[in-house]
Amino acid sequence: MSRQVFLYDPPDRFVAGTVGLPGRRTFFLQATAGSRVTSVALEKTQVAALAERMDELLDEVVRRTRGSAPVPAMSPAENTDTAPLDTPIEEEFRVGTMALAWDGEEQRMIVEAQALVELDADSEEDLAEAEEKLLQDEENGPPMLRVRLSGAQARAFAKRALDVVNAGRPPCPLCSLPLDPEGHVCPRQNGYRRGA
Repeated sequence: MSRQVFLYDPPDRFVAGTVGLPGRRTFFLQATAGSRVTSVALEKTQVAALAERMDELLDEVVRRTRGSAPVPAMSPAENTDTAPLDTPIEEEFRVGTMALAWDGEEQRMIVEAQALVELDADSEEDLAEAEEKLLQDEENGPPMLRVRLSGAQARAFAKRALDVVNAGRPPCPLCSLPLDPEGHVCPRQNGYRRGA
């Protein structure tokens, strides 16, 4: 079966968002163009890593081009997007591997999110070989979301993604574990229940 690539070049909107209550949220990347919407599920840590690496890559582009690349230092206020995810949210796949790149000719950030794939291997060498083959298979690989963003769109995505990640449960001031509304058993309090 040939690989399905969901390409947005450029998207009208590309955001990270959640469904559910803090502590039980499901994280999504969502790209839209016209009436076309693609939503892929991923972990909170993947959203945080993507946003942080995106900001780092944009900072590096600015540094290497000595400021000549069309990349703002901060997310422009006019690109701020606080709207919820577009509905209905239909998960195309769960993300396994992500990649970021900067296209210097087109002055665009390229974001790729590839579906999670289970690999069978008898040894570490077999697993490494299977992973390499999978990454190089352009025709028959797993589904992929590929989005090309301007520097301003990428900054806005990174800011919103970090805001979404940080909008979860507040940390306990003693142990830094997340506090549920009904409290949690704090290891620093020797097991006594601590309220929010």
